[in-house]
Order: sequence, then C-alpha cells, then structure tokens
Amino acid sequence: MVTDRAELEASLARLRAECEDPRAGIHGPGSAAWQLERDATIFLGGGRAVLMQLAHPFVAYAIAQHSKTRDDVMGRFKRTFDNVFAMSFGDLDHAFTAARRVHSVHTRITGTIDEDAGVFPAGTRYHANDVDAQLWVFATLIDTVVTVYERVRGRLSPTLKESYYRDSWSFARLFAIPDRVLPPSWNRFRDYVEDTMASSVLTVTRPAREMGGFLFGGALGGAVAAVTASMLPPRLRDGFGLVYGRRERVTAGAVVAAARAATLLTPQVARDLPAFRDARRRLRGLPPSKLSRWIDERLIALAGQVSRPRP
Repeated sequence: MVTDRAELEASLARLRAECEDPRAGIHGPGSAAWQLERDATIFLGGGRAVLMQLAHPFVAYAIAQHSKTRDDVMGRFKRTFDNVFAMSFGDLDHAFTAARRVHSVHTRITGTIDEDAGVFPAGTRYHANDVDAQLWVFATLIDTVVTVYERVRGRLSPTLKESYYRDSWSFARLFAIPDRVLPPSWNRFRDYVEDTMASSVLTVTRPAREMGGFLFGGALGGAVAAVTASMLPPRLRDGFGLVYGRRERVTAGAVVAAARAATLLTPQVARDLPAFRDARRRLRGLPPSKLSRWIDERLIALAGQVSRPRP
C-alpha cells in the first residue's frame, strides 16, 4: 500500500484537531518524547538506525538509485536532521511543512529491485511512500532512541516506554502511517521489531552493503561502527560486514562509558539538542538563539566526520 497526498492531508488534519497547543507542535513540554529525544547522546544510535533501515531492500534501493548522499554528505545529514527535528520539536505548522516536503520528495522515489532479496524477488517495484517500509523506518527511530537511552542512562520504566511509544504515534501520522498498522502497545511494538529483524523482510542487499561501507569511511567511522555493531543482531552485523571482535568491543565500551560519564558530570542543559533549546525558547516567546545555531553546525560537522570517505 502506497500513501497518497490525500491520505497525508487527512492524517495531518487529525493531528491538528488533537493538538492542544500548536506552538508546542506534536509533542510539547512534559511529553515522554521530549524527555527522551532532547539529549544529544541519541546520536550514538545513528549508525544503528541507518543500517536497520538499509537492511530493508526498499530503503536500500531507493537511496542507491535516487539519493546524492555520496556527493553531498553534509547536505544530506543537514536535510535529514532539519526535517526530523522540525517534526519532533517544531511548532505544528513547521512540522506539517516538513511532513509535506518529505512526502512530496518520496512521491518521486520509485523503482525496481534488481536482485532476489529475501521475500522480495528480483523485479519487485518499490516506492518510498510504501506503508510497510515507512512503518519499519519509523520503528528503527523509536526503537533506537530507547536502546541508546537505556545503554547510556539505564533501564526505563515500562510506564515511560509505553508513554513514549504512544507519543510516537503523532510522529507516525506525519508520514500518514495508519493507526491500524501500528502495534497497539510498547510490548507489541518490540515484538514487531524483533520479528522483523529476524525475518527475511530484512536482507542486506548489494547497495545496502555498499552504502554501509561508505557510511563509516570517515575519521570517526571506526568508533561509530564499533558502537553500531554492539547494538545490532549478529545476522545484520554480519550482513553489513561489520567486525565485532575484541578491539571493537573495547572501543564500543569506551564510547558508551564516556557518554555515561558525560551524563553524570554535565548538566542536562549542556546536552540538549539545539532544536529542543529553540523549542523551549519559542514557548517563552523568544527567537532561536545564535548559540543553538552554532551548536547545530558543530553537530552536523561532527556527523560528517563519520561518513566522509577516506582519501
């Protein structure tokens, strides 16, 4: 099933009707979503989320055949972060603008898988607005936030995880993912993630392997690859050719330990994402800060150091 513009608009209309304060956007202060997604440590899960997405043949072929990521690494990161953060932390109009922009781009992304890939035989047509593929991409983001948070900060209560998952339904509606396909609870959601990761729906195809290798080609790529490998199931880790021996285990452990230390030694405000900082300022009637813009530029530059190919 492929979502069209009319379905997106119906989904956005429902969100608007349910929104208590358009200035706060789809979540707002006090939400579990802002509580878990405000911290910059979630970037530790970036590699995990991307590889989980690339393991879906529709995603891998869409990126390989339509994306210019190799030619514009920094631009790709910035566009992705701008859209996601506008949806999560922007006011309702900015969230909707980002949703419409993403849907419009996805409408033009379609093609054919040219190899047998698990349950998808060669010749299968893909579309970026395919509901099942969108559900999986959505799931990788939500599951990765919780995975990283628990790895760095410790176990979350079942109640908080359930609240966060319910908050995430608003995010799913920005992609016109129907409520009927969303698992009804956090536990059922985790079952869906685990079942999908174990199934042949996820198959590391040729373009997925090529893109996976490119993504960890920068100066910081080795450390990020080690952390990513530590959070992937062996089947996907091996499919992408990620080595996870003694050196990688030590590296991943050191990175996570450093992140844990940062949470203990620095105040939360020092780790807040720029988009979250500006959302809080917006609700106080203040404009975005220059400091937030500076931090945002530094984070984008840091992300670029992960994926920049080696000379």
